[in-house]
Amino acid sequence: MTGEHVRTGVNANPADVDGDRPLQDIVVGVDGSEESFAALKWALNEAGRTDQHVNAVFGWTHSWDIDAEPDSDEAWRQVRNEIRELLRSWVDKASEGIDFNPENLKLTSVKASGSAALLQIGANAQQIVIGRRSLGRVARWFLGSLSSSLAEEAKVPVTVVRAGDAGSADSVQNDIARVLDPDSADHTKNGNRRPIVVGIDGSKGSQRALRFAVHEAIVNNRPLHVLFCWQMKDLGKIPGFETTVPSVAEGQRHAEDVLRGVIADAYIPDDVEVHANAFHISAGKGLLSASRYAYQIVVGTRGLSGLDAHFLGSVSSRVLNDAECTVTVVH
Repeated sequence: MTGEHVRTGVNANPADVDGDRPLQDIVVGVDGSEESFAALKWALNEAGRTDQHVNAVFGWTHSWDIDAEPDSDEAWRQVRNEIRELLRSWVDKASEGIDFNPENLKLTSVKASGSAALLQIGANAQQIVIGRRSLGRVARWFLGSLSSSLAEEAKVPVTVVRAGDAGSADSVQNDIARVLDPDSADHTKNGNRRPIVVGIDGSKGSQRALRFAVHEAIVNNRPLHVLFCWQMKDLGKIPGFETTVPSVAEGQRHAEDVLRGVIADAYIPDDVEVHANAFHISAGKGLLSASRYAYQIVVGTRGLSGLDAHFLGSVSSRVLNDAECTVTVVH
């Protein structure tokens, strides 16, 4: 199925991709860092296209080792006003030049850790958006990261905004890259056509990820690439090979059948440019390669967490930590 171009479904408004319900707010975490400015810009741009409301959330804590904790209602009111002014200055800086209705913006400051505030306030959001901090693998393992903990605990999609540089890849990974942008070796020239890429495996989680990816493709007017990166152990029992081991070619044919079935069952408007590809490669490695040329990677999660995610591995966790573009994890 490599290189196959698919069109299916009927025309739809972005708000109608997952039904007739209006889109909920985009909740974005801000803390004054460059990473959070990038997240806020992404959220404002997205909401400018969909007319969604954006709730910019600053979850703050304070160490009173130096200054005494406020001891009166007036003192606390002053602290809250100072924090609100700080939050407003961050939003003003991030929103310069963005076509967004300021009436759709809400500023929220709450005395809580960033992750706790976002999980509570974003519990019913359309998505939670944060910036990705540049922690090394060892630091992430021992210290954890806000993006990983949010993606693990949130019940709504979590989008982690980052920028990255292309790295080395083996031949199959280069094949993926060529499929995503076959007409340009210099992808900076074709940046406005970088695709939305969604990884699927036939599970319910990946079906929800596909619905979210369709929405993003419509909102951003970008091609949608649906990737099924498979290994033999991922395919289960292949009809006709219950007692024998199928060849890679036979596995590829079965993977393409799965991919066709997933797309046929999906609701994709006719005006979305869809490309479907199956590759014999691990999902984590294949999607990381795709991230070199994608605008956004969308991936579902099967619920691995804690030590299971550390020791058994998790595709969504690996992509979230190492991808070279914006990533959305959909539960």
